[in-house]
Amino acid sequence: MSEAKLSDLPNCILIHILSFLNTKEAVRTCILSKRWEHIWKYIPTLILHYSDFSTLKSFDKFMYRVLSLRDDSVLPHTIDFDRSGGLKSGLLKKVAYYVLSHNVKLLRLRIDVKGDIGDILPCISSCQTLTSLKLSVSPKGRYNYGRTLFPKSLNLTALTFLHLGNFAFCAGDDGLVEPFSAFNSLNSLIIDNCTVKDAQILCISSEKLVSLTMRNHSFDVYQIELSAPSLCTFSFMGTPYQKFRGSSLSSVEQVNIDADMLAYYLEPPLVLLSWLSDLPNIKSLTVSASTLQVLSFVPDILKDKLLSASLMRSLKSLKVKLKPLSCGLSMASKITNFDKELKTGFKPSSLIPDGILDLLLKNSPSADVDILECSRIDDSFDHLAPFSSSLFPEFLQPSSNEHVMADLERRLQHLKQVKLQLKLYIHLATKEKIILEREELIALEEYEIMFLKTIAVIERQMRQMRDIEAL
Repeated sequence: MSEAKLSDLPNCILIHILSFLNTKEAVRTCILSKRWEHIWKYIPTLILHYSDFSTLKSFDKFMYRVLSLRDDSVLPHTIDFDRSGGLKSGLLKKVAYYVLSHNVKLLRLRIDVKGDIGDILPCISSCQTLTSLKLSVSPKGRYNYGRTLFPKSLNLTALTFLHLGNFAFCAGDDGLVEPFSAFNSLNSLIIDNCTVKDAQILCISSEKLVSLTMRNHSFDVYQIELSAPSLCTFSFMGTPYQKFRGSSLSSVEQVNIDADMLAYYLEPPLVLLSWLSDLPNIKSLTVSASTLQVLSFVPDILKDKLLSASLMRSLKSLKVKLKPLSCGLSMASKITNFDKELKTGFKPSSLIPDGILDLLLKNSPSADVDILECSRIDDSFDHLAPFSSSLFPEFLQPSSNEHVMADLERRLQHLKQVKLQLKLYIHLATKEKIILEREELIALEEYEIMFLKTIAVIERQMRQMRDIEAL
């Protein structure tokens, strides 16, 4: 009876139900009934993710057939295309042409690929009804961790949500980097693994921007000038290198930070501290345990009375999420606190460093404090795909520095320094006859392999550049 009732539903209801599924599930569902056989062709959502398929070849074949067999009269309101690995230009152009020819009612568009942005830029520029855009375009190549130049011609006035991944923002004719000035309705912005080129300041100017999320794992140092009077939420994940300036810092009231470091170095802790100091009206702060560890690396942070007198004066809520530390940060923490840990028999130290919570709460003693066990810090980062774990991508990003060889040499020396820290950690543990857990030994071995692979890739890049210069 239930089957009969479901089959009796009008097509418009069935189409609406199927629109909540990805395209593969929708097509498979339509096999259940002869009457439903062609209903998937009329669904106004097109969601194609390579992760739903066992191989890229089967995904490409399915995508090609779906785009060819859909009813051309149906104007989708959502297109979501995610494909890992190098994509043939013909397939990417087919997706782009479909978007271009069916964009009259398109509201939400996501394209996440490795390919040539020239193949898809015309279709995006024509989508004047778009309210949500996620665009991540990486150059082709197995070890190509480069960024794609962000186009200056996008002018999507209806856009309210923008997520950009793997882009380099270039200066305009006036020398300023202002990639978001044309998005007049923007209220939510995500900048994922992006940088600036031929400039030192990224301008984020928007009257309506409410939420800013950033993820950064590169060594690029630049400033961010904020002119967003409505901004109230800032979220960050990665290694902090970019400092803020501008008149909109006082409007930010909610902050979520999941900071991390590959090993001990001074710049990120100081930048992290500057954020907490320069955002004077934080009322809700959510941090990971790793963020507190990074903050604890600031020299004499607990002894600076001037700093403690000005920090976090408006805090109402503090949440600490005990997300496990990365191998690199855990190792750095143990090395810097080795003497202290030896005195306690080398027991695992707390994820929360001594004194840091008291510092954050000193000027807001009545703030609510929640300490939570979790595997992730916050829903703010759920939409950010994980980086590859086979290499350290932060060392392989193309340099935004004009002295490329010098920058590559700096990264190489930094990698070798961190590798020495790894050996020091193992040496000290062995010297003091400390038994390392099997899982930790395996993690350290994998960590060392990643270092060696990354060093080899950088050295190959440097040899290639020297060969080109010698021609």
